[in-house]
Amino acid sequence: MAKVISTLFISADGVAEIDPDWHLPYFDEHMGRAVGEDYDTADVLLIGRETYDSFAGAWPDREAAGGDDAPFAKQLGDVRKVVVSRQPLEFSWRNSELVEGDLLDAVASLKADGRVRGILIPGSISVVRQLLAVGLVDELRLLVHPVAARKGRRLFDDGDTPYHLTMMATEVFPTGVIRVIYAPTAAPSRVGYDEAKEQVPAGK
Repeated sequence: MAKVISTLFISADGVAEIDPDWHLPYFDEHMGRAVGEDYDTADVLLIGRETYDSFAGAWPDREAAGGDDAPFAKQLGDVRKVVVSRQPLEFSWRNSELVEGDLLDAVASLKADGRVRGILIPGSISVVRQLLAVGLVDELRLLVHPVAARKGRRLFDDGDTPYHLTMMATEVFPTGVIRVIYAPTAAPSRVGYDEAKEQVPAGK
């Protein structure tokens, strides 16, 4: 079964709505390599309407321009792109299609499709939130920037039930960016203060 992987640039205070002013100063060869590794896991991109508009407004022109980023732009153009939108769209970027029917059913079908190796969700906060809520995200790959953005949409919205995560891998870049890979996991056993107080530091 194909994995669904969410990849996000995120600030230390949880903002995943990217502002180039706080993101781009930290983009170096280490982050570029991490991004490449994430995209290499997938043969389907699942993206929201806003992310699609942003990508389609930039990457085809970058591919045509033939600059340093043209090979990656071609990779994005060649991959299958499944777009989540409430309105019909006319696609100008190749290999783009609209999610048919219910999002959750569509993602479950993609995961079960033996021809699909992996599904990557770049950005697309609202899509990630919906899939997290029903347990359809297999990994969260976060590039945590050493900055408190203080404004913008956060990855995790308000809700009654915590999301428990297990850490799969971490890496610290020279810029101070931390790459952390989480997978959802079951909640730990309930512990009260009487149990926790055994770990309180001894006074001096």
